[in-house]
This record gives sequence, structure tokens and C-alpha cells, in this order.
Amino acid sequence: MAKDDYDVIVYRILVYFYACMKRKIMFEDVTFQNSVRKHVENEEYFVDVLMMMQAEGLIEGIVTTQAWGGDYILVSQLENARITANGIRYLKENQRMKQIGIKFKETVDTIAKL
Repeated sequence: MAKDDYDVIVYRILVYFYACMKRKIMFEDVTFQNSVRKHVENEEYFVDVLMMMQAEGLIEGIVTTQAWGGDYILVSQLENARITANGIRYLKENQRMKQIGIKFKETVDTIAKL
């Protein structure tokens, strides 16, 4: 499974925002970039993932706008985003998310520590 695979990115985002919600950590852009955005080089792809997650009701607080050329860009601060109740359920009950969680626990990963 690629480190920039959709499911891996979704897992990382949900775990990070869930840890923020539980007040285990405070949102820090540097930490978010190093732990969640790690291995995701394409900004447009990352914004697409955020938009899909919000459309599915997994997260909220993301604001985008369509830029010249058709790509969407993030206009809100990531610190304003948060996990929803649906996102928590998805993280805990989705079989694919459980498999990814096990994989991260097997490796030493920042997300696994949250």
C-alpha cells in the first residue's frame, strides 16, 4: 500500500483530528505536515482528499475555492477543521481503517502514537 494512498491519508487525517478533539494534542501545522502530509507531494490531490472527506461527513471546517484552471485550493486554515461523529465511527468501525491502524502500529509512526 502506497504511503500516499487515499485510505492511508484518510486514516492519518482522522487519527490526527481525533487526537486533537480528545485534547491529547494541540493542532500544530508543523506536526500535521510531518505526520499527516508526509509522502503526499501533490497539493491538489491532498485538497481533493479533504474535500471528499468533508462531502462524506467525516470532517468539517474545510473551505476551498476553485482556482484558475479548475483546481481547488484550500482557503481555510487546517486548524479550523475537525473530525465529526461520523468520522469517529468510520475510524473505529471501518475494516480498512482497522487494517491500516494495525499496519501503523507495526511500524514506528507518529500517527500510531496518537
